[in-house]
Amino acid sequence: MPLLDTDRELARDSYYAATVRREQVFPALAGDAHCDVAIVGGGLAGLSAAIDLRRRGFDVVLLEARELGFGASGRNGGQAIHGLACDQETIERQLGLDEARQVWAMSIEALDLLRQRMREHGIDCDWRSGYLGLATSARKGRALQAWAQRTESVYGYPMQRVEAAEIGRWIASPRYHSGIFDPRSGHLHPLKYTLGLVRAAAAAGVRVHEHSPVLALAQGERPALRTATGTVQARQVLLAGNVYLQGLAPALQARIMPVGTYIACSETLEPALADSLVPSRSAVCDTNFVLDYFRTTPDQRLLYGGRVSYSTLTPADLGDSMRRRMVHTFPQLAGARVAYAWGGFVDITMNRAPDFGRLPAAAGAAPNVYYLQGFSGHGLALTGLAGRLVAEAMAGDAERFDVFARLQHRPFPGGAWLRTPALVLGMAWYRLRDMLG
Repeated sequence: MPLLDTDRELARDSYYAATVRREQVFPALAGDAHCDVAIVGGGLAGLSAAIDLRRRGFDVVLLEARELGFGASGRNGGQAIHGLACDQETIERQLGLDEARQVWAMSIEALDLLRQRMREHGIDCDWRSGYLGLATSARKGRALQAWAQRTESVYGYPMQRVEAAEIGRWIASPRYHSGIFDPRSGHLHPLKYTLGLVRAAAAAGVRVHEHSPVLALAQGERPALRTATGTVQARQVLLAGNVYLQGLAPALQARIMPVGTYIACSETLEPALADSLVPSRSAVCDTNFVLDYFRTTPDQRLLYGGRVSYSTLTPADLGDSMRRRMVHTFPQLAGARVAYAWGGFVDITMNRAPDFGRLPAAAGAAPNVYYLQGFSGHGLALTGLAGRLVAEAMAGDAERFDVFARLQHRPFPGGAWLRTPALVLGMAWYRLRDMLG
């Protein structure tokens, strides 16, 4: 089944979609349009860039293939966390310690920007501060504490240590040994936040078009984007569609992989039970390679993510399998029903570092097609900062954007036919390693 058809099926039973009402509908592109910047992709990165570009006076057209927020932006786990999906050592090896510190600082700026946008645009999206990173064994606990110590000493970012003796005060689960707590990170309802950015972009004058998949990109002095019903010509273009670009920029496609990620949400729990699971009501994530992540919602449910698929095939009996993971972590939920189970695709890079840059231009011409991709499942906050960085670059100040653009990315090995089976085998090995501790 094609990726977009699979994704449509995965979106049907989303808790997020069931708990919002879409108040705005935007027409498909009809005819020819001209603008300063054309954006492909109506998720968090594209919307954030559009808002900042309009603030700088640019005329912006945004094209979304489905409904705004349809992809990972509106269906993710809702966790906004410090750092990147990759270890900081990955950045240090490529850029050196000084620029790695700059990258870390920008990841913290991304958290601040998230809260700033909520305040500025009046976005009520159930924000809750607090993040728990948890280890499932003593060995992993030691590694987590060593990481926290280095993060504090090298990057100046302190986090509270949660020792084994006090873990029961933080989480009512037998799975976890110890952890760290970060009060600056947190969680929210991602679709409410995304639709809040939609309202802000439209109010600022961004010309928004839904149900307008881009079929072709013609590069040149004024690149053109063609849909089934019209064409947009612009001075500059931003590709922010990630795995949904569907071959629009083949040079980028080999550097990311679509990975299916899945979430379940319980029925409404008794308030005392919901409070007891994670007393701080923080977002929670473990340190396993094949990790579990979860949080309680304002309406007394447990929202639980933990399965991934590198084959793009949806797991069988998704709700039941997610419920088993939930009960494995919280045996006291053995009698609780799963009310929603859904998923979607995120884009990962080989090294899990974000991939920002420009497409090569013809000889003698300045590159004018930018791209943002490879958030690797860690993009809820970073997408907002990425939108700001690309807006700065398009306005003539590319210093911060180019820090990320200097990161090198390799294509996945095996080509179009073999890279998926190779990753499936690799993930089986990592699952075994996690189980063996």
